[in-house]
Amino acid sequence: MTAAAALWLLLAPSPDPVIQKGFDHFYNLEYPLAIVEFQKAIAAAPADPHRHNHLAQAVLFQMMFRAGALETELVTGGNPFLRRPKMEPSAEEQKLFAAAIGETLRLTAAALEKNPRDVDAMYARGVALGFRGTYNFLVRRAWMDALRDITDARKLHNRVAELAPENIDALMLQGVHDYIVGSLPWYYRTVGFLVGFRGDRERGIRTVRLVAEKGHWNRIDAKILLGVVARRERRPQDAVPIILELLEKYPRNYLLLFELSQMYADLGRKEDALKALDRIEELKKSGAPGFASLPFERIEFARGNLLFWYDEPETAITHLRRAVAAADRLDPNSAVGSWLRLGQCLDLLGKRQEAVAAYRSAVSTAPSSYEARLARRWLGRPFDRDEKRLLARGDI
Repeated sequence: MTAAAALWLLLAPSPDPVIQKGFDHFYNLEYPLAIVEFQKAIAAAPADPHRHNHLAQAVLFQMMFRAGALETELVTGGNPFLRRPKMEPSAEEQKLFAAAIGETLRLTAAALEKNPRDVDAMYARGVALGFRGTYNFLVRRAWMDALRDITDARKLHNRVAELAPENIDALMLQGVHDYIVGSLPWYYRTVGFLVGFRGDRERGIRTVRLVAEKGHWNRIDAKILLGVVARRERRPQDAVPIILELLEKYPRNYLLLFELSQMYADLGRKEDALKALDRIEELKKSGAPGFASLPFERIEFARGNLLFWYDEPETAITHLRRAVAAADRLDPNSAVGSWLRLGQCLDLLGKRQEAVAAYRSAVSTAPSSYEARLARRWLGRPFDRDEKRLLARGDI
């Protein structure tokens, strides 16, 4: 083992019970509780940059969760990375996120000034830049700034992997970066800071799989990402065992059950897909921990969406009408999606006037969203089965 590798193992984040509790809340979608725990962890060790990163991650994912941006439905299709919904965080969230990232960058800059080979500082700094890149894209809509941050983060983690090859977690950013860059249109790959990084989707998947198998701190994130990639790459059979494993560990995470339903639907297992949704409703009605904040309308949207793809527009409409009846209870992505699907189903049944009204509601719900752009398309002409096939292939 090299001296740098030994240093990494000594400096790697300790299994602090407060941090463990924070991540249990985090992976069960309980972001406010996770934030509280990570703030406690920072108070106990304010010079630890990893703890500031944990807080930034919880704040970032709280924003994404509220916007409905944690659904794999959003990363399917021809160019998913450019279709993510814009988030609108509160002023308090923006301040908290910026302070956490800023403190990590300050601490790591000081550490690297003392020792340019400080792998712990390089790793923490790369993580912070990765989070800031995600924020730049989803909140600021600054795609180039986002890609620059993620590329800089990858360079730092490349160096960590060279100095401390035992740190499998540092490969996570390499895998993500390879996959994202390999999925981009060619003209995005020509920008100056991407010189030397061609990207490789399959290599990226292999790298993330290695982290899922042998990593430590990033193992769960890698497994979640593999499930997302499996859906995007149309490999639902690979996603199902991952989701089932995660559900065992994080039973309060109802998004995993929604994902399981979608995977079964993609596999043609309609009854299993509906049973997964029935399970969500049962847990909601029984008052199961973690399900209190889930609106019934979200389940209705999922049922309507599933039946839309199974060519049952008439039955789908029943569920979608229930969803839009209280659309204000839904996250923005689900709300606009419900109106769009309702309009499409109505068009398929020849109910053009009602369909147009639904499309208009979709546009007014989230005017800048991808779904609103589609709704405007079908304001001008009816949605039909030919366009449904194009939509399924990601060609629209």
